[in-house]
Amino acid sequence: MKKNVRLTAILLAVIVSLCACARAEDSEDKTGSVEEEKIRIGMCFDSFVIERWQRDRDVFVQAAKDLGAEVNVQNANGDIEEQKKQIAYFIEKGMDVIVIVCIDSDALSDSVKAARNAGIKVIAYDRLINNADIDLYISFDNEMVGTLMGEALVESGLGAGSRVIMAGGSPTDNNVSLIDSAFIKVMQENSIEIIDMMHCDGWRAELAAEYVDSHRDLVSECDAIMCGNDNLASQVVNALSVQRLAGRIEVTGQDADLEACQRIVEGTQLMTVYKPVEKLATRAAECAVILAKKGSLTGDDIGSIGNGKGEVPYVKLEPLMVTKENMDRVIIDSGFHRKDEVYLNVK
Repeated sequence: MKKNVRLTAILLAVIVSLCACARAEDSEDKTGSVEEEKIRIGMCFDSFVIERWQRDRDVFVQAAKDLGAEVNVQNANGDIEEQKKQIAYFIEKGMDVIVIVCIDSDALSDSVKAARNAGIKVIAYDRLINNADIDLYISFDNEMVGTLMGEALVESGLGAGSRVIMAGGSPTDNNVSLIDSAFIKVMQENSIEIIDMMHCDGWRAELAAEYVDSHRDLVSECDAIMCGNDNLASQVVNALSVQRLAGRIEVTGQDADLEACQRIVEGTQLMTVYKPVEKLATRAAECAVILAKKGSLTGDDIGSIGNGKGEVPYVKLEPLMVTKENMDRVIIDSGFHRKDEVYLNVK
């Protein structure tokens, strides 16, 4: 009897142990399956020199995480060859989606083709990639950005006979030509003369400052300087300050950087263009997850745009003009910047 009891106890222990192992293995299989199914997104930025890109990154990563995806962020530091290597790295790692803030709109068609051949979806974020079979282009209405800059100058009092200099962004950025052409159209409609135009390769703001410094006679004759973004405007205003022209020559920008908003309330920059990047980054994350799940992009905001390869899906968001008069309503009330930060140098 005692032997039978001991034998029964041993058998029960073995059965319990085997069941526990089976449950553990089943749990490990399920965990591994969850890890394998997790959506992986590669996000490649031009650089983080422009203030807004850091905000785009943070919002996108959090929005993607909330949707069950993980994001690998790479920074090309303005080097197109490095950006190509980073895209190749994402392809090698088997990402589900690659989101690209391109450095050169005409230089990534082969990289996009390689990604698509590997079954990876590609989103052009904020800047269009030309001659490539991308799955989505998501940005703001860049023609409206240029129009708002021009309209702000007209509303400030510039008219027939006024003279303007254009200090545009990188010529390899497809958005720049859209902004420039829209701005020029407003100038022509109001008989405002564009006395010179230059562009800052790689969005290098120091080039705008160097231009203002080396063209003092021409600058002193102009009424306004159109700057491609707030980073350029920052360097232009600094150079104008040296010539005691800051506040006398109107300066425009875009991105609503904190320093630009400070200059606007201080009176050394006329306006900026606010682009609600939270909406852009959140919508981009939503679209990335949908594409990763092989879904179709739908919604009232889905349009199309030609990029040389054909018509590609396009989500276009609306930008807003920001001046001293609507700073509180547009920037502060939205929580984009705090009031004490914007009015730091203003009593």
